Amino acid sequence: MMPQTATAAVKDEPATRFAKDQPRAIVERIERLEEEKKAIADDIKDVYAEAKGNGYDVKALRTIIRLRKQDPNERAEAETILETYMQALGMLG
Repeated sequence: MMPQTATAAVKDEPATRFAKDQPRAIVERIERLEEEKKAIADDIKDVYAEAKGNGYDVKALRTIIRLRKQDPNERAEAETILETYMQALGMLG
């Protein structure tokens, strides 16, 4: 019975190695992507700082970026609702 157990252990060895190596590879890929994400976030921060230095309103730029990400129909609907509420509150001239 010993030879079968030894044979089974040899057959399982590559699978065991794969089971150990795959999670490590996944974690390392995620870590690299997190580093890239931080670098990109830093670059975006720098662009906003540059815009602010050139006299642009960063809050307005962030709003524009957010609006441009929205579907045009959803954006139009949200703007209509906002305008309706503002009118009901007497905020429009």
